[in-house]
Amino acid sequence: METANASRVLIIMPAWNEEEAVGNTVREVLATSGDFDVLVVNDGSTDATALVATKAGATVLQLPFNLGVGGAMRAGFKYARRFGYPQVIQIDADGQHDPKNIAEVLAGLQHADISIGARFADRGDYTVSGPRKWAMLVLAKVISSVAKTRLTDVTSGFRAGNDRAISQYLDHYPAEYLGDTIDSLVVALRSGCTVTQVPVEMRPRQGGTPSHNPMKAAIYLGRSVFALLFAFTRKRSVVPSNQPSFKAMSGE
Repeated sequence: METANASRVLIIMPAWNEEEAVGNTVREVLATSGDFDVLVVNDGSTDATALVATKAGATVLQLPFNLGVGGAMRAGFKYARRFGYPQVIQIDADGQHDPKNIAEVLAGLQHADISIGARFADRGDYTVSGPRKWAMLVLAKVISSVAKTRLTDVTSGFRAGNDRAISQYLDHYPAEYLGDTIDSLVVALRSGCTVTQVPVEMRPRQGGTPSHNPMKAAIYLGRSVFALLFAFTRKRSVVPSNQPSFKAMSGE
């Protein structure tokens, strides 16, 4: 029987070929003052991501092949539920999410089920332009209306969830491109989860090569609109306001 971790937070870090950055990211998280456990979900990497993460102090969950961020996060949520973590937070393995902001994002869970670390909330100098910017503005406006609160960065992967959010994600967390951010958020909101955002500062990628270019930016615009429309066709989940504790679920 696994031991519950009711007083700890699980950091879920999806990683695909991030051997250059994942080690330092894990060490930075573990150096913070929080009661955090780090789970690196090795998403079918072909490099030394798993070895580097393990040496840095993370628990590594191996996926047999690349599933994408959505698939990796679903595996992380299952791990969190199995081992009794009441709160989770996603951190990018490339180091763009500053571990110093973890406590601030988690604090948002005091009054919401999902807390988003927002890049465009009057903090820091992170900017985007062109089609990506247009897409983000449209998405933020539409999803803000669903959430009934102002959101400026609905595609941020720097987000935390409580036990209720974990239950909703286990019922529905898509693996499609942008599904892990847009689709999952819309369905969570329509299923009764609440959301808030916390201003954070983004850092440059700590390793590897950025994937953005003009062509990909245009594709992003089209896919983001499709993801939003598709999200509204998804079934709503029925998530009770109070989930049973891990101890009750495990029969202890």
